[in-house]
Amino acid sequence: MRWPAIFFLALLIVLQYPLWVGKGSWQEVREAEARLADLRAENQILEKRNADLAAEVKDLKSGYEAMEERARLELNLVKPGEVFVQISDGPVDYK
Repeated sequence: MRWPAIFFLALLIVLQYPLWVGKGSWQEVREAEARLADLRAENQILEKRNADLAAEVKDLKSGYEAMEERARLELNLVKPGEVFVQISDGPVDYK
């Protein structure tokens, strides 16, 4: 009578092993879910960045104003007859 109980207990342990320790265990599933959450957050950031870049490309392709603004901000270009004035953000030391 004792041998069947020991046999079934051993069988239960053998069947439970993969659930707790082996491949596909609870711990592995939790780690995979955490990695998945991190990747989804990163994907949202990249999707927003891609949307911003796509909007900028569309503006540059369709309008002259976007190209002019970019040239003024990044290249400090001015139209004929305009005067370029640059204002410093920090204090200026005149020694």
